[in-house]
Amino acid sequence: VQLQASGGGLVQAGDSLRLSCEASGRTTSRLGMGWFRQAPGKEREFVAAMSANGVSTVYADSEKGRFTISRDNAKNTLYLQMNSLKPEDTAVYYCTATRAYWSASKNFQDYDYWGQGTQVTVSS
Repeated sequence: VQLQASGGGLVQAGDSLRLSCEASGRTTSRLGMGWFRQAPGKEREFVAAMSANGVSTVYADSEKGRFTISRDNAKNTLYLQMNSLKPEDTAVYYCTATRAYWSASKNFQDYDYWGQGTQVTVSS
């Protein structure tokens, strides 16, 4: 499975961005998927996750109400809509997937595949 994330960029505080992650090699209807991020000098942290059928969705507490994860299995694509961005959201955002299709896990160890990351920079 290959994951290609896109949609990052440089924005101002309060702006919005939508990240996309296109999967190839396996249909996303059989993959639990999620987003993590890593800021310079910090550990990778969980952002959001969704099960293959979209029934189970989990968010990090700091992103609840601002970020929305969604997916379009017909397009083999996962999305992350980010609103009201803050400078502390600056990080490389990684798309990830697991063969445990029922899963919406917060633990990076539960994921089998990782994309290359897309940079999000929020200026104050």
